[in-house]
Amino acid sequence: MIKPPHMFLLIIHQVLRIAFERRFALMLAGFCCAGLLSTAVSYTQDEGPTRHLWDTAYIKKPAGPAPERKSVKRSYKIATPNVPVEGVSPDTVIGVTIWRLRPARSAESAERIIVHEQAGATELVPERVSADAKLNEGDRVRFSIEAARTGYLYVIDRERYANGTVGDAVLIFPTTRTRGGDNSVKAGRIIEIPSQEDSPPFFTMRKSRADNVGENLIVLVTPAPLSDVEISERAQNLAADKVALWEKSWGNSIGRLDMENSEGSSWTKSERDAGADATRSLTEEEPAPQTLYYRPGATAADPVLVKVQLQYGKPSPRAVRR
Repeated sequence: MIKPPHMFLLIIHQVLRIAFERRFALMLAGFCCAGLLSTAVSYTQDEGPTRHLWDTAYIKKPAGPAPERKSVKRSYKIATPNVPVEGVSPDTVIGVTIWRLRPARSAESAERIIVHEQAGATELVPERVSADAKLNEGDRVRFSIEAARTGYLYVIDRERYANGTVGDAVLIFPTTRTRGGDNSVKAGRIIEIPSQEDSPPFFTMRKSRADNVGENLIVLVTPAPLSDVEISERAQNLAADKVALWEKSWGNSIGRLDMENSEGSSWTKSERDAGADATRSLTEEEPAPQTLYYRPGATAADPVLVKVQLQYGKPSPRAVRR
């Protein structure tokens, strides 16, 4: 009987062992890469997609058109030529969109807000208006606000009168009735005022007196919560001297950009979904704010305060005759 040589068996065993070890190492490396990729994807999903509000390529200079962008088609014009667009930290920009609500038309496919009134359910379509739009008494308006960084949002309303004076400073956001008092913000997240769940989900423009020519909507984003403001269930008056100090400290030299060719555009599904879901972030390709406010020289450690001035239009002759 012939026996296989021992040396030949040892060689075969060694070759098989090396092949197995290499195969196992490749499999292990594959599992590790898959785990790292899964972690990276999970982290990206948790952080949300990138959203940039400030990009000088979007800005249309007075001397010429805005450069073309392949990915996002939007263009802003400078509304405050005396405030430079240089030296702006992108994470200090605040975006504001004013929405005026009108009755929905049966044949249109625009996104709607359903309001339950005494006469039954009414469907309203929010449309963008410019920051300079003239509003009429009875107009129903909403606001969506977007910060470019992590921070905390405060919104104050003050009536403005013909002689240049203003009324009481009323903190209308945050309240515990909206988002449970959570006023935290981050890039890509929209804060709607009022929220879609509020009843009614809009403000009605009403003059308090004959010389009430408009409203000053003060939007303030701070890196940390204001220690001297206690969030309550309803809107509350703030001390005039406190608000004046904030305006002086954080609201100087504010610039404004207005988006072109977008006034009158209807609310989109992505904007509706982002406003309803506090965890939903808008992407770079989704609709941007109608108006951008900026303060050159401000840093991420600085609060930024901007003033949105709503204006009443003159009554029509027909309204006067009534």
